[in-house]
Amino acid sequence: MFGFSIQKLLFTGLAIAAVWYGFKWLTRMQARQREVARDNAKRMKESGTSKSKTPEVEDMVECPTCGAYVAAQGMRHCGKSDCPYPE
Repeated sequence: MFGFSIQKLLFTGLAIAAVWYGFKWLTRMQARQREVARDNAKRMKESGTSKSKTPEVEDMVECPTCGAYVAAQGMRHCGKSDCPYPE
């Protein structure tokens, strides 16, 4: 019942080898990803740009006619007849 057969020994050896080489492969992939991320960060730092530029904050002003909030810079006519902003 608890005897060692050649099939059990081979299966155990193959399972141990699969786990061992799986961990080695996983470690190599993680190291490669870290290296690529480090290179990308270095390249971005040298060029002075980032992947996602944060948009600048704009002040909002309430339109006295329709009550909608529009950007203070470049306000446009809202379509109502008594809108104070140019078309």
